Amino acid sequence: MATPFVVQFDPVAFHLGPVLVHWYGLMYLGGFLGGWGLGEYRRRQGRLPVNADRFSDLMFYAMMGVVVGGRVGYMLFYTAINWIWTDPLALFRVWDGGMSFHGGLLGVLAAGLWWSRRNHVKFFDAVDFVAPLVPVGLGLGRLGNFINGELWGKPTDLPIGMIFPHAPDALPRHPNPLYEFALEGVVMFIVLWVFSMKPRPRYAVSGLFALMYGVFRFIIEFVRVPDAQLGYLAFGWLTMGQILSLPLIAVGILLLAMSRRAPYAPVAAPAAATAS
Repeated sequence: MATPFVVQFDPVAFHLGPVLVHWYGLMYLGGFLGGWGLGEYRRRQGRLPVNADRFSDLMFYAMMGVVVGGRVGYMLFYTAINWIWTDPLALFRVWDGGMSFHGGLLGVLAAGLWWSRRNHVKFFDAVDFVAPLVPVGLGLGRLGNFINGELWGKPTDLPIGMIFPHAPDALPRHPNPLYEFALEGVVMFIVLWVFSMKPRPRYAVSGLFALMYGVFRFIIEFVRVPDAQLGYLAFGWLTMGQILSLPLIAVGILLLAMSRRAPYAPVAAPAAATAS
């Protein structure tokens, strides 16, 4: 029997003088830059009828929504609420706890609403445009979790089982970050990118994104160890991640149903190439 792989990487990618640059931070940066580049490509194809400056504003607001919403969401969903009046500075200790996808999603939606109103673009036209870009950041973020040796799964006898040194034992466990990288990153990106290559009715791309993420996350949680401070919330298996994913599944189904009678999003003529 092969020896299980030990998930033990140096979380620090390199040093800039006294500053430690972590792989996890670089993954976030890569997600933002990758989404920005792919979004600009789609904008030039006429998929979002705004100029480059307005698109840059959208991506900047979305980036801020991910960071602020992700952190606030983690503190609200995964910690005791008394931090608000006993230790409000805990909100800024991002190294203590982490980020929440569901909070980051709400942050992006809030940023998209602000941007769409300022630029007179239908809100869901902006959301449908951004949705295929999100899996880039999701996938890279899960690779960052894997490098950090966190979010391990339950013990397993399967050949894919890996040892996480930070886990409470040395048993081979499901490499949950890799599962999520594959499903939330690779699979969702391919499906959403291909699906959105053709003009789709309003709500369709957003609905597919919400449905896919909700289903994937709900399933993966069955082999993921829940956050220690919460544990299982009901039935000996229900986790906070599953509870937060149920509304996404419902919203995804609703949006896909709405798209059947919705108009197609406007598509502008492709931007002309700039002469060199």
